[in-house]
Amino acid sequence: MTNTEDKLSKSEKTREDILSAAARLFRHEGYYATTMRDIAEKTGIEAGSIYYHFGSKEMILNEVLDIGVRDLYRRISEIVLAAKDNPEDFRKSFALLIETHLTYLLTDSDFTSANIRNYPMLSDETRAPHRELRAAYAQVWSDFLRDAKASGFLRKDISISAIRQFVLSAMNWTVEWYDVGRYPVHILAERMSKLILDGMCSLCRADTGGLMTSNAVSFGPTESTGKAARTRAEILQAAARVLRDNGYKAATLRQIAAEANMQAGSVYYHFKSKEAIVDEVLDAGLSDLLAGVSAAADQFPEPYDHHARIATAIWTHLHFLFMASEFTSANIRSYGMLPNEFRERHGEIRHEYGRLWDRILREAQEDNAIRSDIKIVPLRQVMLGALNWTVEWFDSNKAGTDGYLSLAEFSDMLIKLLLEGICDRETATYAEQVAAS
Repeated sequence: MTNTEDKLSKSEKTREDILSAAARLFRHEGYYATTMRDIAEKTGIEAGSIYYHFGSKEMILNEVLDIGVRDLYRRISEIVLAAKDNPEDFRKSFALLIETHLTYLLTDSDFTSANIRNYPMLSDETRAPHRELRAAYAQVWSDFLRDAKASGFLRKDISISAIRQFVLSAMNWTVEWYDVGRYPVHILAERMSKLILDGMCSLCRADTGGLMTSNAVSFGPTESTGKAARTRAEILQAAARVLRDNGYKAATLRQIAAEANMQAGSVYYHFKSKEAIVDEVLDAGLSDLLAGVSAAADQFPEPYDHHARIATAIWTHLHFLFMASEFTSANIRSYGMLPNEFRERHGEIRHEYGRLWDRILREAQEDNAIRSDIKIVPLRQVMLGALNWTVEWFDSNKAGTDGYLSLAEFSDMLIKLLLEGICDRETATYAEQVAAS
């Protein structure tokens, strides 16, 4: 009997080690890029031994995804339940929720991070068993925000579901940029909480009446001339769609050729490898975005109408994500799971885009158009995170159907949330909100 218990204990321990190793690999390398051999090696067992515990990589993934949300769901539910007894402490409860979500996501749980980073790239069939738990987690946030709205803390002109998606988007994108060596999670949580609650604008209402959209969308790719050039462009556009929907590892030359309605072998006439295609797609994605947002910001003469300038830049960023450039959405969705050599090659243009936003925001802060207590780089990272994660949940093709916003309406809503925050500014000034915190 003792021997049996010892064997069970050892087996259970190995099983836990396998799941922990898989979660770490899925988090950093991606599910599709990870093999059973990789997981076994990371666990410190023979490759064949892993099948004694799990019949397939899919079985391991299912457990990793479940653990990633279930533990976080329990903790968040406890905080929300406690908050019902102290509704006046909304801001403190909100800050604790933000810090808890970020702590699980960034430092405490490879499972949570693996879930957030891989789930959008999985097939509908693979995601299906996990939808109920994820919906339950979203519902806990909705309940908390609905109570806050009923108590007069949240703005009335934006739905609870939209505010919830905005808050979770800002947090979830941190897996793509957060550096634990720069500042602790609790500092990040504090800054993010204040920005989400109160927005970046110091006034009661941000004046975006000078928002410019007509010229901001005039930028676009040049038309290819010649049959070979057109075919090459079609291959790149097809590759962008495949990369956007399936990720780098799952995207194959055969898929790209099928999307472009051509034979797989014909692709080699134009590109020597999948890597060469991906390189061009990534470069085009950020080049388009950088040129478009830069042109949008440059429309404004000095002295700047800063709120309208920031709003126009946000509007343009979203326009490129959802309408103007398939390359941009492909870059944003796949970048985090790319091999390091790809990210290093395209790192400079990403930094250049970040510097563009830093300049726009810093000039606004110098003219007192946005709050002086906000640090520019974290502001930009949180703002772009909230915008970029929208590719995982907003569907611009559903505009016009019941309950769905058009891209223009959606952009206007996000601009309000980023500039003014989620709190109700009609009943409390910014100074009063800061004093309450």
